[in-house]
Formats: sequence, structure tokens, C-alpha cells
Amino acid sequence: MVRTGSILKFAALFSAFLLAVFLTFQLLEINMDLKLSSMMSKSLPGNSLTEKPLRNKCGLSKSCPAAHFAFKVASGAASVVGPRMCLEDKVLMSSVKNNVGRGINIALVNGKNGQVVRTSSFDMWAGDVAPLIKFLQEIEEGTVVLMASFDDPATKLNDEARKLISDLGSSYVSKLGFRDNWVFVGGKGIKTKSPFEQVRSTTRDRTKLCVRK
Repeated sequence: MVRTGSILKFAALFSAFLLAVFLTFQLLEINMDLKLSSMMSKSLPGNSLTEKPLRNKCGLSKSCPAAHFAFKVASGAASVVGPRMCLEDKVLMSSVKNNVGRGINIALVNGKNGQVVRTSSFDMWAGDVAPLIKFLQEIEEGTVVLMASFDDPATKLNDEARKLISDLGSSYVSKLGFRDNWVFVGGKGIKTKSPFEQVRSTTRDRTKLCVRK
């Protein structure tokens, strides 16, 4: 009887052990399945929890409608940080490109195809206003004109130069003063004043807009 009872106890314990081992493997298998499923879902394309946001041209917050050029113009900050101009996601002028300078920076763009015609800068502190006047007089009809100040855009700016810029659509150039931060986008042959102009007297200014082609 004692031997029989011991055998029964051993059989019960062994059965419990087998059941525990079986359950353990079942749990491990479930856990492995969950981990593999999770790993596969992360690796499959299109299943990412966070998709990269679409980037608009020139860093605009939204894309421009059809038949419009996307542009961003930033004036220089004091005499330290140079201006930057971007059109259709292409940088036209910047300190990195080494084609900006103190005074007024100008980029001319073909109004039909968006191709850059010419870029230049004019020192309005220690330079001569005559080259600027000649540059403005030679701008052809239908040209989009982007301007940005750097340091001082106004000291050498005379009435003739201001009138030529005003004819491109500027409303503020007649009042532009020493070290004003100024950005402007106009065009040769424009019939009204341009809405793309901003001025700040102490802080860096940025203009991000769309202009009709």
C-alpha cells in the first residue's frame, strides 16, 4: 500500500511537471509569435507609426497652387548673417554660395520659366549708387525681382534709385532707412504695388510666399 501510494504521488507530480513544461512552452511560443509579429510589422514598408511629413519647396508651410512660383526671402541680420533667397527649392543667393554682400542683394528671374537671369549685390554704405541704377534700368519686362537687405541698404540710395525700385512695385523703398531689414519681391512692368514686401528695423525678417508665374 505504501509503495502503491508513493507511485501514485510520483505519477501525480510527474504529470504536474509535464503540464507545467507544456504551459511554459505554450507561453514562450505565444510570446515569440507576438515579438516576431511586432518586428515584422515594424520592418514592413507603409506600416511605420510615424511617416515623414511632406516637405514643400523652399520650406513653405504649404505647397503653392499651379502656375505659381514658390519662394522664400530672408534679409541679413545686422552685419553678421547674410541674406538668403530661394526660388522653386533652389537657393539663388546666400552666404554659403558666397554671392551676397553688404547693401542691397538682387536676384532677377525670368517670369515665364523661373530661370535665374542674374544676381548681384550693391554696397549702399561705402559703394556708389550708379551701378545699382544702371542694373535697375537694364531689367527687362516680365522679370521677377527679388531683393533683400544686408547691414545697410539705404545710406547711398538716392531718389533716382528709389524711384526705379518703386516702379518695380515697392511701397516702402521711399522710406527705407539705415540698417532697416527689408525684403521685397516685385517685377518689371507690374501695374500695382507688390504685396510681397516686409520691413523690420531690428530683427531678421523672412518672407515665404507664392508668386504667380
